[in-house]
Amino acid sequence: MNAPRTDRPLAGATATGAGPAPAPEAGARSALGPVGLVMGGVVSVQFGSALAVQLMDRTSALGVVAIRLVVAAALLLIVCRPRLRGHARADWGTVIAFAATLAGMNGLFYQAADRMPLGPAVTLEVLGPLALSVISSRRLVSLLWAGLALAGVFLLGGGDFSGLDPVGAAYALGAGVMWAGYIVFSARTGRRFPQADGLAIAMALAALLVLPLGVGSAGAELLDPVTVGLGAGVAILSSVLPYTLELIALRTLPASAFSILMSLEPAVAALAGFLILHQTLGAAQAAAIGLVVAASMGAVRTQVGAVRLKPSDTA
Repeated sequence: MNAPRTDRPLAGATATGAGPAPAPEAGARSALGPVGLVMGGVVSVQFGSALAVQLMDRTSALGVVAIRLVVAAALLLIVCRPRLRGHARADWGTVIAFAATLAGMNGLFYQAADRMPLGPAVTLEVLGPLALSVISSRRLVSLLWAGLALAGVFLLGGGDFSGLDPVGAAYALGAGVMWAGYIVFSARTGRRFPQADGLAIAMALAALLVLPLGVGSAGAELLDPVTVGLGAGVAILSSVLPYTLELIALRTLPASAFSILMSLEPAVAALAGFLILHQTLGAAQAAAIGLVVAASMGAVRTQVGAVRLKPSDTA
């Protein structure tokens, strides 16, 4: 979507028997903090996307992507100071693939957002990670979530897809494919590079990949101070702020709960499109977004259940 998302481990899960269980009231209060942080990140990403769409009136979609990735890369390099030496060839191959999916995901999504409302664009994009989740779970119930998502897409297109911009829809689906690839390669990069070094390097490489396209598309408009300032705002809202909030939240929030909250992004995108861009959706489109959100949540819960069953299966 829009903003990059990483495949998180169950870092927030606590071990059973580690200590006395907290009182229900205390547990509820402690859960509200990280949930609020994640939802703040979701809102930040989607309202950042709405700002990006407004910025496209001043420059091109690829110009916005270039500014966003360059600013985000500069901030990550300053904060993370990644070590470039001492990595194997396979490490570099992984991080380059990560960068390519990152650049493709952002470039294709912004092209879609330039042609269709945010809510439908994010709904189509989220089909990529949804398909990845369904395929990796290998459980019969996953077919239910796939069918629910397909029903949502059918409604979104009005039955014959005449209500959707075909080029925009193709870009959104392509962004979804890149998002699925991003999840795979972000996990591999995280295993090969310490802390956030891999993310900083990949962001810098992605910026280098997109910058020539942005310059070719927008030209001297990228040097306009107002455009650069608004682009920096997009980078902060869509990358820097959500990464920070998610990093803090995932210290105590299980990755399963995190993934379910992320499934709400199409609905939040529709809200941002309505409030900022005055994009309205019909009843069928709203129902379609709801079906895809429900399918995403169900797929996540199914995958988490499959992971929990593995230890007993192998015992």
